[in-house]
Amino acid sequence: MGYLSNGFDERNQQNDLGAVVRSGREILFQEKNVLQAFNWESHKYDWWRNLEMKVPDIAKCGFTSTWLPPATHSFAPQGYVPQNLYSLNSSYGSEHQLRALLQKMKQYKVRAMADIVINHRCGTTQGHGGMYNRYDGIPLPWDEHAVTSCTGGLGNQSTGDNFHGFPNIDHSQQFVRKDITAWLQWLRNSVGFQDFRFDFARGYSAKYVKEYIEGAKPLFSVGEYWDSCNYNGHGMDYNQDSHRQRIINWIDGTGQLSTAFDFTTKGILQEAVKGQLWRLRDPQGKPPGLMGWWPSRAVTFLDNHDTGSTQAHWPFPSNHILEGYAYILTHPGIPSVFYDHFYDWGDAIHDKIVKLMDIRKRQDIHSRSSIRIMEAQPNLYSAIIGENVCMKIGDGSWCPTGREWSLATCGHGYAVWQK
Repeated sequence: MGYLSNGFDERNQQNDLGAVVRSGREILFQEKNVLQAFNWESHKYDWWRNLEMKVPDIAKCGFTSTWLPPATHSFAPQGYVPQNLYSLNSSYGSEHQLRALLQKMKQYKVRAMADIVINHRCGTTQGHGGMYNRYDGIPLPWDEHAVTSCTGGLGNQSTGDNFHGFPNIDHSQQFVRKDITAWLQWLRNSVGFQDFRFDFARGYSAKYVKEYIEGAKPLFSVGEYWDSCNYNGHGMDYNQDSHRQRIINWIDGTGQLSTAFDFTTKGILQEAVKGQLWRLRDPQGKPPGLMGWWPSRAVTFLDNHDTGSTQAHWPFPSNHILEGYAYILTHPGIPSVFYDHFYDWGDAIHDKIVKLMDIRKRQDIHSRSSIRIMEAQPNLYSAIIGENVCMKIGDGSWCPTGREWSLATCGHGYAVWQK
């Protein structure tokens, strides 16, 4: 069975907001560093200044977009419990330091991605029911009608899942959407963020994300639609079609204006590299994640600040990281590299990731490249991507036939060839 999408056609995208997404030649750089960057401890370090020093390397390595942690004032230091949305003084640094970083990124032609946390907002004063669900004394001084009834407010019921413990914003209120759109336009046009990442996208209807993208016009958007893969008593199901379909439904809900993180591919790939590489071919012979059904809207990744880092809710096996990158950096989709792997795991891993990125760029692999899966056995996966690249992961032996192929790079458990 193929995916179900409302009028979707990979060959006929019609709106201007999707221009960057349509080009299909992006590598998304997800900022994060266990020692000093965007992880659960990063607020303890001088982050904006530290990152500013890395901008030349980020640009030289070929990244086009850099996802920064939430830049606005937050009740919790990590940035995910926002309060005063118009204050850019955060635990990551001052507004002045942030603007200096964004200016440096602009100079090196690396786009800045803002982490948009608009599912919930911490109140300043107690209101209805004795909860902190009023926002007196700060910009956007909403009352309890801006908070969903399911989380203690006087607004309507939530249009998505609840994020427990905090007042959830009621996006069905027109005054709320007007204020959020104006704030996003300010981030885009005045502060200088060009791309958006929507946090906890399950928490409110995708139609509001569509409205916000149309209003603020980011160059690129990605949503965090993360729910559990399908498991049985013996482990993960082979078939994750219902999981990837839910992500596709969310993308459709945004009017196809946003991409989404490919949690399906992450879940399958981190099981596959443990000697179950047969998982990497679906019954139709395609990649089994979102990437296999809608590659131009799939942002592939191995880990982030929730799944890895010090939280480690769902970590990719650390001894298979390079096999993981050999997969996502040679395959369709929009690959994302995690800060910890790139800057904290040693120069050897950094350089091997750069080499894979370099092959991707030189051989013009992009989000819509064709793929032919050649082998998918327990200890061997191989594929030909486009016309000029092939790869294998696993300890099974395989190499392409024909003298036109030469080895481009290899390491423990992976190899890539090019013409």
